[in-house]
Amino acid sequence: MSGPQTLFDRIWRTHLVRALPEDVGLVLIDRVLLHERTGGVALKSLQAAGRPVMAPAQTFCTMDHVVDTFPGRTDKTVMPTGTSFITQTRDAAREAGITLFDIGDEGQGIVHVISPEHALVLPGATLVCPDSHTCTQGAMGALAWGIGSTEAEHALATGTLRIARPRTMRITVANRLAPGVTAKDLALAVVAKISASGARDHVVEYAGEGVEALSVEERLTLCNMATEIAAFTAIVAPDDKVFEYLEGRAYAPKGEAWDLALAEWRGLRSDPDAVFDREVTIDAAEISPMVTWGVSPQQGAPIGSAVPDYDAVADRDSREAYDRALGYMDLTPGQPLEGLPIGAAFIGSCTNSRISDLRRAAALLKGRRVAAGVKAICVPGSTRVKHQAEAEGLDRVFLDAGFEWRESGCSMCFFAGGESFGERQRVVSSTNRNFESRQGPQTRSHLASPETVAASAIRGAIADPRKLAPEPV
Repeated sequence: MSGPQTLFDRIWRTHLVRALPEDVGLVLIDRVLLHERTGGVALKSLQAAGRPVMAPAQTFCTMDHVVDTFPGRTDKTVMPTGTSFITQTRDAAREAGITLFDIGDEGQGIVHVISPEHALVLPGATLVCPDSHTCTQGAMGALAWGIGSTEAEHALATGTLRIARPRTMRITVANRLAPGVTAKDLALAVVAKISASGARDHVVEYAGEGVEALSVEERLTLCNMATEIAAFTAIVAPDDKVFEYLEGRAYAPKGEAWDLALAEWRGLRSDPDAVFDREVTIDAAEISPMVTWGVSPQQGAPIGSAVPDYDAVADRDSREAYDRALGYMDLTPGQPLEGLPIGAAFIGSCTNSRISDLRRAAALLKGRRVAAGVKAICVPGSTRVKHQAEAEGLDRVFLDAGFEWRESGCSMCFFAGGESFGERQRVVSSTNRNFESRQGPQTRSHLASPETVAASAIRGAIADPRKLAPEPV
């Protein structure tokens, strides 16, 4: 490939096994990640066909989706058939000889949290997982995307996948976020700006001063929600923040191999004159804390605003979708979002359950109590995050404030017949999707940052976290 290249171009070029007709490529896959909800299905199917995992040392599995998060958990789950998913995946992983982060293992956690944590994902690598939020890991400078169980089986057997080459989009974030505004607010603002289908079939490269200023964990939050704009994936050029984050972690290169890798990684960026198929610019300085009002992540607005009239969102919502959302959420146009009473608050998920998320929420909760009648739950994203938070005393802050403190896992990010917040309960949640019944039958979910969740739990209503002075933690 000659001429200026994007970061995506560079990774595609080094992983292209064979160019196929109609701009399709057979691409080398460096890492395959699995979890018990779909991973066991792919492994069992592969074994039934008599095919081994081609590269077991490059394949990893964790228990995260259907495991209970109650203290003292075992293989038994509230979720129907959950136990069989766990036991079958465990047996299949052991038979395949892949690394398994099982229940009770220090390395266990949500797949998109533990992968950067262990340095399973590395700059310039290709990584796939049967989960739509695999785009999270593009924050490390990798080409990481979600696949289905059948594709997972193919990747496991051959170490390759056949992919229609995606188009490219650069979202440049000008300026820096204002104090009290988070990467989650930026992610929700992007979805509201370009819509839930605005990046369909594109690799989105996040760039600009606003992205460079983000920490690694904040970039993971931003890239996590690229699937909510229908992107193939998202990616951020790796820099010294990423390299410092990865150095010394379990699966990062060591010694001379680290030096060689680092020299290669420093070249992983788009050329100054690289051409993207689409360009979008967003001003971070204009963003304030966000909260969703509807049943799609694109149906979000600044927390100090009101439920919009249809005319304000007609460019991205049909009249039918708009009316259905308001009916489901029991809201009316012009109704203020701030002050809307809630019955539950949730901090967790692959979007916002890392140690930095918990620290910021705890800073608001310290010395305060959850409002009467609010059920509040915090679920760390990994066992390691949980133990680190406990070493710092953050668990006591959450418990003293009235939150439940759980084991790590996906938990109430999604409902599949297991634990629920309750019918028509209004929840402020740090998760990534607010679809109908996403957190339980008829549950009404408002997406927001961990800080907004914490502030809302204290007030008993949707609240602007900037109006509560944090305590040092």
